[in-house]
Amino acid sequence: MIPTQSDQTRYIFVTGGVVSSLGKGIAAASLGVLLKERGLRVTLQKLDPYINVDPGTLSPLQHGEVFVTEDGAETDLDLGHYERFIDASLSQENNTTTGRIYRTVIDSERRGDYLGRTVQVIPHITDEIKRSVRVLGEGHDVVISEVGGTVGDIESLPFLEGIRQFRQEVGSRALHVHLTLVPYISAAGELKTKPTQHSVRELMQTGIQPAVLICRTEHHLDEPIKAKIAGFTNVDPAGVIEALDVETIYEVPLEFRRQRLDDFVLSCFGMTAPAPDLTHWTRIVERVKSPSRGAVKIAVVGKYTELVDAYKSVEQALIHGGITHDVRVEIDWIGSERIEEGLDPAFLADYHGLLVPGGFGERGIEGMIAAIRWARENDLPFLGICLGLQCAVIEFARNVAGLEGAHSFEFDKESPHPVICLMDEQRNITTKGGTMRLGSYEARLTAGSLSREVFGSPEITERHRHRYEVNNDYRSALKEKGMAFAATSLDGKLVEMIELPNHPWFIGSQAHPELKSRPTRAHPLFASFVGAGAVRAAGLDSPKTAAMGA
Repeated sequence: MIPTQSDQTRYIFVTGGVVSSLGKGIAAASLGVLLKERGLRVTLQKLDPYINVDPGTLSPLQHGEVFVTEDGAETDLDLGHYERFIDASLSQENNTTTGRIYRTVIDSERRGDYLGRTVQVIPHITDEIKRSVRVLGEGHDVVISEVGGTVGDIESLPFLEGIRQFRQEVGSRALHVHLTLVPYISAAGELKTKPTQHSVRELMQTGIQPAVLICRTEHHLDEPIKAKIAGFTNVDPAGVIEALDVETIYEVPLEFRRQRLDDFVLSCFGMTAPAPDLTHWTRIVERVKSPSRGAVKIAVVGKYTELVDAYKSVEQALIHGGITHDVRVEIDWIGSERIEEGLDPAFLADYHGLLVPGGFGERGIEGMIAAIRWARENDLPFLGICLGLQCAVIEFARNVAGLEGAHSFEFDKESPHPVICLMDEQRNITTKGGTMRLGSYEARLTAGSLSREVFGSPEITERHRHRYEVNNDYRSALKEKGMAFAATSLDGKLVEMIELPNHPWFIGSQAHPELKSRPTRAHPLFASFVGAGAVRAAGLDSPKTAAMGA
């Protein structure tokens, strides 16, 4: 830890106004990067106002991907941004919801903790919100808590009241950052500050005065506009930060540093710290924006491709693989149902790799299987994740091992060959929320496998989120026809990875490697997969060999 004027934790609360989807998560993560690069111990937290206990049972098309932490928490996708930006593994404590807060309070009431008292939003709910923030203070110099939703939403009010009280209790050790919108009206040819003024006024009506305004805009904010915003919102002009659209999210920390956001925040806290070294971030941005080795086209064939946020970590992990090899990764999102409706899988000939990601339910499964078959038969580099692995096993069982009617027990309980079956530990489970195989598990890699070579280690630890597994009764039949089981659980009972040794690059992972990928160090599977695609793009003969290098 660097010397500071106080060893007490500082707290930053990030709220949003005007409209949703302005990028609070990226803004919070970018500020976290700057403070971490100055030597501070930083963690980030998402406070979500929805009543679900966690997003585990929400449709990815409604809420985006479910990000899984090392300890098995199903969390908001913003935790993925947090982990990727500050390069730290977070936990259950870093994401809480209205549902979780209320459940905790109600459980306390049932135990008799409040005997004789009426349980109310204030103080009981707000006290639990404050506790969920304060618990992260231990071991950290700065805690950044993002409040989901938009100021004015009725469901956000308890969180706003909670963070208002928190600021009152800790004084200058907490400050508020408000993300807002300064729209450009093309007909008038002007930027309009009124939405920001109204948003801040609404925030102030809850008792919160922001110290920093981050203004999303499509056009540069000149000093007179910044001064106008500052004057109408009681914010120091140095605290009005322009947030222009950028080509890559990894450019945001550099833009914030250019405007000295971190300097202003530290001055508000009365702290000093060395200037950040952002050399590696500059290199990342350069490689994303201007790669020197061309482009790799990847087809992602999945169930939820209408909403890219459903596969946010997959998207970013592919970009990380591109950073590793100094290539641009061009991703096309293709709904697997389109193949079922007649799209010829031969369209994959225009791509340098196929990725089939995770998902649940029968919709689109046959389209994924058809795409995987084309990739297998035409030597197209293939990476299957969770459901992608399971579809690869089904395809191989049907079309190579001759197991007619092979399927997953999840989709066809009458299949004569259920090559994918329910895990033993899942058989007696009747509730949906938080009951899958979740979080980090160890696996042992098979000596001589491509996967072992990719990871460079005999054992790995990866994050999981699934109920179904490869049926061990069919291992011998699949292996006899050429499928290799490249990784298993340490006790050998669960198949963790499969590959095809006679294929240039064909790997399936039951785990979700995308969850551990970072812009500073791509996950080995994604780095190798993109490398194989780069070799195919260059028209070389041996993607398997070339894919090993970074």
